[in-house]
Amino acid sequence: MTGARRRWFGLVFISIAVALIIVDSTIVNVAIPSIVDDLGITSTQVQWVQESYTLVFAALLLVFGSLADRYGRRRILLTGVVIFAAASVLAALAQTGDLLIASRLVQGVGGAMVLPTTLSLINATFRGRDRGIAFAIWGSTIGGMVAVGPLLGGWLTTYFSWRWAFGINVPLGLVIVVGVLIFVSESKDAGEPRRIDVVGAVLSVITSASLVFGLIEGRTYGWWLTKTAPTIGDWTWPFELSIIPIMFLITLLAGTAFIWWGIRRQRVGKSTLLAFSLFRIASFRNGNIAALIVSLGEFGIILSLPLWLQNVLGYDALQTGFVLLALAIGSFVASGLAGAFGNKVTPLTIVRVGILAEIIGVAGLGTVITADATWLVIVPFLFVYGLGVGLATAQLTGVVLGDVPIEQSGQGSGTSSTARQIGSALGIAVLGTVLFTSVGLSLDAKLADLDVPAATSTQIVDAVVDSAGAAIPALQAQSPAVAEAAKEAFSEGTRYSAYAAAGFLVIGLVATLRLTARRPEETEQPAVPAASGS
Repeated sequence: MTGARRRWFGLVFISIAVALIIVDSTIVNVAIPSIVDDLGITSTQVQWVQESYTLVFAALLLVFGSLADRYGRRRILLTGVVIFAAASVLAALAQTGDLLIASRLVQGVGGAMVLPTTLSLINATFRGRDRGIAFAIWGSTIGGMVAVGPLLGGWLTTYFSWRWAFGINVPLGLVIVVGVLIFVSESKDAGEPRRIDVVGAVLSVITSASLVFGLIEGRTYGWWLTKTAPTIGDWTWPFELSIIPIMFLITLLAGTAFIWWGIRRQRVGKSTLLAFSLFRIASFRNGNIAALIVSLGEFGIILSLPLWLQNVLGYDALQTGFVLLALAIGSFVASGLAGAFGNKVTPLTIVRVGILAEIIGVAGLGTVITADATWLVIVPFLFVYGLGVGLATAQLTGVVLGDVPIEQSGQGSGTSSTARQIGSALGIAVLGTVLFTSVGLSLDAKLADLDVPAATSTQIVDAVVDSAGAAIPALQAQSPAVAEAAKEAFSEGTRYSAYAAAGFLVIGLVATLRLTARRPEETEQPAVPAASGS
């Protein structure tokens, strides 16, 4: 087999590895009701089943990006897949909520090993126009799997068991391991082995973990004053001030210390977790800023749309998955368009066209979301949105890493992935707040118009908001008028969430104006020397 053909076969298995971790981050959402029925987990445990994976995943991306440069990107990728598959077995066999949460935490470790290494392997293996096509396939896989996850989860949960939502990762993991061993060559830092910056690693984990925790849990514990006091065993948070501002203060202090420590080590010629010299590269610096902002709005609609489809329109999990499949189709179509036009226009042009398509798709969804909408008016805008995700995600990654030296691609991809994860976490927090705050305010006003007593209105609003809309079907049997008001309120909240996502994407599009348009062949030479190690 020729080297060129071997690379493309290798890309297939690298993409399957990305699909594995992306599907798992979305597949659980549709399986949660069955997990609650089977294991009897509490609402707090439900939250952690969904969020523990993201928390660990985002916190460890930089660490494993750096380790991959030293010990080998293929080796770290394979190790991550094995850990992920083993944790999936534990999740599938879990008999309690605590064991399931622990399994999800370990899955997050494996996922954090996989994502940055797939990026750096592509960056090290492909050059020029081929690199653009490879990144397009990688990005389209991410966009497509975000939609395929709910579809696959709905099918497995409906016809088999929620446990297969985790169990399916085992055969996929075996396929990835065999394929990567056969078709993917090892790649690592060509220089002398560098000592790992342990202090920097700890500070980066604290920074990422505290920030993501604060963004995710702010609505639960209160953004400033304590709304719900966190508990650990017999100990309960005793202060009126919420724990969330404390977490953000820890983020600020740990982040400042991380930057100070890294620059200090770099000045004396020692290795750092993050190659700060990379930020001298305009495409890397500005591209990461744009990627973070775009991620604020890019996948936010996936949070609210499934809730709206199931709780307002009455679709089941599998039907919801079929509606979201339009996003996946659009994303895969984008890979073909990127390949066809990759040698005719610059990657940055493709990025801007993609973000513009996302804006049209998300804003269009906002205009058609009503309590009596049908899938026929939703699917076209989801397709356009998926088309934009497929174009923008991959090519923006190529722009960010285009001038990064191969020997530092692990650090570069880890930084890029972390920026996206932080942006996504912030987007989910903000858009979730927009959704549920809007639903609460709107429903309260509508119930007042129906002359519902204040005490009863408060109970209904709390039930709808706290259950993320799951209480709406039960209201139908009690009072059709109240249920209709709840459906209209939830539709309004979903609409405002879509408009907010579109607003973030507009800001992201403006941020790309700071990037310089360059053709793929113009990014062949490293822009900065490799960082020295110690």
